[in-house]
Amino acid sequence: MNSSSKVKSDYTLHNNVTLLRGGLPYFKALFELIDMAKTSIQLQVYILEEDATGTDLANHLIFAANRGVKVQVLVDGYASRSLSSNYIEKMTNNNIQFKHFEPLLKSEKFYFGRRLHHKVLVVDGIYALVGGINISDRYNDTPGNSAWLDWAVMVNGEAAYELHKICNQFYAKKESDKIELERSLVMEAFDINSVIPVRIRRNDWVKNKNDISATYMQMFKSAEKEIIIMSSYFIPGTLFKKNILTALDRGVNVKLILAGISDIGISKYAEKYLYRWAIRHGIEIYEYNTNILHGKIAVYDNKFVTVGSYNINDISALASVELNLDINDEKFATNVTQTLSNIINKECVKINPNKNINQFSLKEQFLQWCSYELFRITFTLFTFYFRKNKRKENIA
Repeated sequence: MNSSSKVKSDYTLHNNVTLLRGGLPYFKALFELIDMAKTSIQLQVYILEEDATGTDLANHLIFAANRGVKVQVLVDGYASRSLSSNYIEKMTNNNIQFKHFEPLLKSEKFYFGRRLHHKVLVVDGIYALVGGINISDRYNDTPGNSAWLDWAVMVNGEAAYELHKICNQFYAKKESDKIELERSLVMEAFDINSVIPVRIRRNDWVKNKNDISATYMQMFKSAEKEIIIMSSYFIPGTLFKKNILTALDRGVNVKLILAGISDIGISKYAEKYLYRWAIRHGIEIYEYNTNILHGKIAVYDNKFVTVGSYNINDISALASVELNLDINDEKFATNVTQTLSNIINKECVKINPNKNINQFSLKEQFLQWCSYELFRITFTLFTFYFRKNKRKENIA
């Protein structure tokens, strides 16, 4: 849909969008955007590691800050806790504002509360990158090492300005911490002839936001022919599974691209427990075995795409701070469909219902069930506790 009359008001309209695969394509775009910044850079990310890629990032940011660009960096207080004081001071000593996003409850032995799981870069309020890609050699193509499979969308347009405002919300505890950009001046840099509807979707239980989960539910209700979902840690809850079944009952073909090689073993065991459920209902499963799969993207009917940090499990749905972009454009969606189809055909192995599922031993099946139940029970209790306390805060 390219007509603004067909798009709800929560979409920004004047945007250009480009799909980027992780590795060199992503980091080339990331560093080029940082290098072209004129007024401001806002970077917020879950994992920032002090390796070659993280060092390159710091150098590009420092160069920008020394040109007079206002630079703010926000990283998760848990996933990026291993950054050394020297690394951080190197940035702060060069006029970069740096913060850790802290949880609600924290000690040396446990970490509860929201995690800043989104990955976003905003430059001058005009350009933005949103996806699932962290700043680490694992997500980059380095000598002798290929990047994990992941995705991001580069945006030039109104959506970038809205992302700028969201970055301010997370970084600034007081007005003086905000990066102020005049909307009218930023708008002058937009291509008003480009009409690609993009909306920003967030999940954050503290802010009572469940946008991304709602996007998936709407996708299952709207699709008529095909849904392709790539998910790195596919452990859907009851409501998610129920809505998949409604699409299947209408004759929609549902394809899942899942990790054949996972960086979290227990997650893969839990995921495989659901294989029997999925195949029993006619869902096609494809395992990506070329490298570790970390991508989170979905498309339906060559019409609509959602991409970002959101994993299909209760951690993303109910606990972490997540950020996705929805792109309501047929040309872009057709390109994504073709890209994912090529990965299915060239880089994946289809799970055979008769061969692959029945090969699991009783011990493996038991471990899969235990892993699944552990995830389910842990996050049921976790979200119940924090949502209960959140309700008390709201009442107070």
